[in-house]
Order: sequence, then C-alpha cells, then structure tokens
Amino acid sequence: MATTKELRRLRIRRGIRKKISGIALKPRLSVFRSNTGIYAQLIDDERGVTLASTSSVDLKSEKGTKSQISNLVGKKLAELAIAAGIKDVTFDRGGYLFHGRVKSLADGAREGGLNF
Repeated sequence: MATTKELRRLRIRRGIRKKISGIALKPRLSVFRSNTGIYAQLIDDERGVTLASTSSVDLKSEKGTKSQISNLVGKKLAELAIAAGIKDVTFDRGGYLFHGRVKSLADGAREGGLNF
C-alpha cells in the first residue's frame, strides 16, 4: 500500500498520542499546521475541554514570514495560558517534524513563559 505524506503523519501522530496526554494542571499544547496557517490549543484530555486556543488567522494584521507569525502565535498562546493560570504544558507536535514553523511556535511559547 502506498503511503502518502498525510497518512504517514497521521500514523506518527497516533504514536505520539499514545504516549502523551493533557490534564488540568499540565494540559497538552496541540499544534496543527496547514499550508497557509498554524493553529495551537491547550487541551485538558481528562475532561475533553479546550482551555485556550489561537491561530495565525487571529493575527491577520501581523506581517512577516510564516515562521515569524508562528512565533507570535506561540507568544499569544502563552499569554492566554498564563492568564488562565497555566505555566506547565506537554507539547504535542501533531506528527510534524520539530522544525520550521512548529519549532518557531514552541520557541514563542517558551519566550512567553510556558514550560515544557
């Protein structure tokens, strides 16, 4: 069976999700990356609730490269998390390589004050 990039990513994602889970004290920072944007949310998997979320769509007024926008998304999510009383998170890269925009978002979240 031929494996497409998307099927490969989903198989990797399932493996990651078997190992990590978010709880109220340490939610999961989930990342989704599309060709045009990047999305991040903090999820409490025990209750099945999204605690905070943001995306590059929310920051349409910002200018810069995709990586620079990703960094701003990470900082914005960290700001929302700290306002909700969350400091520690578990990072879920969603099957994407920890490189480029995903790494930039993680760096922005760390600069904003999140620990992972």
